[in-house]
Amino acid sequence: MKGTYCLIIEQKEKSTIKIGALGKIEFRKGYYIYVGSAMNSLVSRIKRHLKDDKKLHWHIDYLLKDKNSKIVDVIFTISSKNIECKLSQYINNQADNHIDSFGSSDCNCISHLYYFKNINEAKQSSIKGYENLNLDHYNLEDFKEIN
Repeated sequence: MKGTYCLIIEQKEKSTIKIGALGKIEFRKGYYIYVGSAMNSLVSRIKRHLKDDKKLHWHIDYLLKDKNSKIVDVIFTISSKNIECKLSQYINNQADNHIDSFGSSDCNCISHLYYFKNINEAKQSSIKGYENLNLDHYNLEDFKEIN
């Protein structure tokens, strides 16, 4: 199963976190959307992000390892279309801020991690992004059912 996903991450407290080669980055209290894709196994990728114990490989792994970070929802689509960057650009236009170069070392996007002050705005931005691309979307509860 192939697809694209948005991790909705709650940052409970302000934190400074070393993110691989990006170095130390300050994360504000609030909500972040991380946009990613899995063109081999969507289920495995989302499961990996939800696990606490994993090797630090991608930028997002460093953020999720922080004690103040927690995935509160996953909004995803099942599709073989490569829409990760289009979705990311849409969310960038809705976001309060972004983290430069986060998760976008393999593309030309400014970032794949976006900051929102509240959870409803973060979720709605993800949902509207999929709708803007004429794609169905699912959430974490749906994932638990197909998993």
